Amino acid sequence: MSNLLEIDGLETGFDTERGPIRAVDGVSFELQKGKTLGVVGESGCGKTVTAMSIVDLLPKPSGKVLGGSIRLNEKELKGADQKVMQRVRGNEIGVIFQEPMAALNPVQRIGKQITEALILHKNMSKATALKEAVQLLEAVGIPSPERRVIEYPHQLSGGMRQRVMIAIALCCEPDLLIADEPTTALDVTVQAQILNLISKMQDNIGMAVMLITHDLGVIAEQCDEVIVMYAGRIVERAPVLELFSNPLHAYTKGLLASIPWIESERKTVLPTIPGQVAPIHEFVEGCRFCQRMERSGELVQERPPYLEINPGHFVEQCPECTKEDSNICNEPSKSVGQIIKLRRSEPFTVWIRKIKIKAPHKQILTLLTGRQEKLNRVRVPLLQVKEVKMHFPVRGGIFSRQTGAVKAVDGVSISINAGETLGLVGESGCGKSTLGKSIVRLLRPNAGKIIFKGQDITTMSQWSLRKRRQDFQMVFQDPAESLDARMSVGQLVSEPMVIQKMGNRYERNERVFELLDRVGLPRTAADKFSFEFSGGQKQRIGIARALAVNPDLLVLDEPVSALDVSVQSQVLNLLMELQRDLGLSYLFIAHDLAVVKHVSDRIAVMYLGKIVEMTDAEKIYRNPKHAYTKALIEAIPVTDPSRMREHEPLEGEVPSPINPPDGCAFGHRINAPNYEKSKGRDIKLEEIESGHWVSNCPCCVDR
Repeated sequence: MSNLLEIDGLETGFDTERGPIRAVDGVSFELQKGKTLGVVGESGCGKTVTAMSIVDLLPKPSGKVLGGSIRLNEKELKGADQKVMQRVRGNEIGVIFQEPMAALNPVQRIGKQITEALILHKNMSKATALKEAVQLLEAVGIPSPERRVIEYPHQLSGGMRQRVMIAIALCCEPDLLIADEPTTALDVTVQAQILNLISKMQDNIGMAVMLITHDLGVIAEQCDEVIVMYAGRIVERAPVLELFSNPLHAYTKGLLASIPWIESERKTVLPTIPGQVAPIHEFVEGCRFCQRMERSGELVQERPPYLEINPGHFVEQCPECTKEDSNICNEPSKSVGQIIKLRRSEPFTVWIRKIKIKAPHKQILTLLTGRQEKLNRVRVPLLQVKEVKMHFPVRGGIFSRQTGAVKAVDGVSISINAGETLGLVGESGCGKSTLGKSIVRLLRPNAGKIIFKGQDITTMSQWSLRKRRQDFQMVFQDPAESLDARMSVGQLVSEPMVIQKMGNRYERNERVFELLDRVGLPRTAADKFSFEFSGGQKQRIGIARALAVNPDLLVLDEPVSALDVSVQSQVLNLLMELQRDLGLSYLFIAHDLAVVKHVSDRIAVMYLGKIVEMTDAEKIYRNPKHAYTKALIEAIPVTDPSRMREHEPLEGEVPSPINPPDGCAFGHRINAPNYEKSKGRDIKLEEIESGHWVSNCPCCVDR
């Protein structure tokens, strides 16, 4: 089969204040017609820059292709003028960008954005192009396409916006589709829908796909061949089965080892890759992974040769990185000390002794204040949520009268014991984050009770609530948005202590240093600002801030969803260590079910503002009862290309919480045979066996 795309010795650089830098350094690969090539690696490894070099969409004037060759259908693209590249983009190459909300024009209707490409590349009239746009939206699975073409991007869900991006990218039936992290921010069910759609369109058109992602499960299910990039270079390339069964480079081994597998034992320490990708201006000429790894051998000074070891299996032949025993993943270090700070004594938390604490990283020399595990004799749950409702009014008309309500949380009851993790899963729009914010009283519920340590915090005055808030804190999904960029890290971490009037300035500063040690950040970070750190480091800062006031409960809202797989494993290990050492309780909100299972004791599944199933983490995966739970589990990518399965992704989206269906909302979505029986019925949880609660819906539950 002939090659559609041939990249040979690609070099891409940028002009910066520190001088010229090279982000892509000598990358070579081929992609055949109709095949899917996966590109993996951590952030900063050059994946997106490689893709943008192919389509000449580098930021101008600083970004430029410095050397090498880019050939599409035997036609050289490097050095082509803008008119040629404009014809290539759309006609021959389509691009799906990572963030559709940023890629789509917010002030232009959806139909207009699709017809632009059709008019430009296919010389269609506006009327013909609009008809074609409607057909394209229908082809990519968007309901009511005639209505959607006149809507704006903000009126669509994340999954629908990504479908619009696919429609734009494929409207001219290109030979090559470059998909840059097309499912990173999407729910597991929407991810399955998008990947299934790309596969179907690929079969229909016969195009090749270059799929950039950090999800190795997606790579295993979708790709024919994989290239692994590190610090601007390809360190390994192989057919997907070969790469997963016989990885040769230490970096590839580390990426594969750090994945939380759905079948793996819960709450075990995940292997992690030490350190992080060096900044581009610090890239060395020799082996760039050697400068990151902790080795006894000499740092390889010269660039290692890139050789074919087995048929189709290429690897950067660094002698240190390709040794058979090149396992670079860190294990937890030994305990390195003990410390105590007596502060209070309550029925739920007892501070009575020094406790040895394991440092999360080998470099840690000092430790955070320890606390004894929660006492086993305590029988009352730490947190009880009873029939909580959080409805937001919908107003309209010239007098802004209430015309309806968004039923974000609609009668939820859960409990969390001391030292326990309750995982909360469900698609976007199910009310998970709203429930989390209600629990920490960032939102005040309309009805129900939230009982924390025996006290109903829904009725507390603002003064009492302010004092109580030191017992429960929240870690947000996007640390870049939740951390004030104008405050130093030291100020961010100490601010909760200032609000709670804990200690003097010297004691707070010492506490900041202890917290930074505990979350694996250097003490020098206290004087820096959050924008100077990577995503994983920012999340550690957010965790340190939440720990500052010694809480008993942390509400973790998608704490690792935006992180690379290697950084994700570091943060998950940190959270599990903190729980073990400090006796913390967690409400862990996420859409990655493999991650949720790994860290949770129990799991609650939420759909359209209600809990539909709740039981032990092992049991819910081994024996799910509700159809929605089964659909979520089926949508998890299998991180083993030899075990591919045939399954239809869950179609449709979560209904609007403004006007939810009568009866079982999920039965309505999947057109369940017995859906009519659920109409008019009060759907609530029932305990079908000890500790296993399931919705009493007649159409979606196996009994």
